[in-house]
Amino acid sequence: METSLSKPEKIKLDFKDSKYATGKRKTSIAKIWLKKGSGKIYVNGKNYEDYFKRANHKMQLLRPFEIISQATSYDVKCNVKGGGLTGQVGAMVHGISKALLMFDPELKTTLKKEKLTTRDSRSVERKKYGHRKARRSFQFSKR
Repeated sequence: METSLSKPEKIKLDFKDSKYATGKRKTSIAKIWLKKGSGKIYVNGKNYEDYFKRANHKMQLLRPFEIISQATSYDVKCNVKGGGLTGQVGAMVHGISKALLMFDPELKTTLKKEKLTTRDSRSVERKKYGHRKARRSFQFSKR
């Protein structure tokens, strides 16, 4: 008898002779394996449409392929950890762009113009003592 609490089986994918790249954004790290294929994208063993529910995340993930107008030419397998979904998508886009350059170095000018090959170094500023947040002070009371 099948129970509803059982874990879904992870899909075993054959990614021999694929290109590997690492992408980073905020605190997320994405390990990307890219190979010629039919346009399938798997994130942590799931299809990307099941992993990312928001439309803007899905759109952002497909952006590198749309820019080079080869949306169904590559298969992607990704392990991503850390951060939230937005950071994870950003890390994946960075990694996919780096892996695409390994297949075709002539794409560099196109992807660089869209700022996809550059790591976005912005991250959360640390909280300082004597403040409520990084820069926000506690409310001042005169009386």
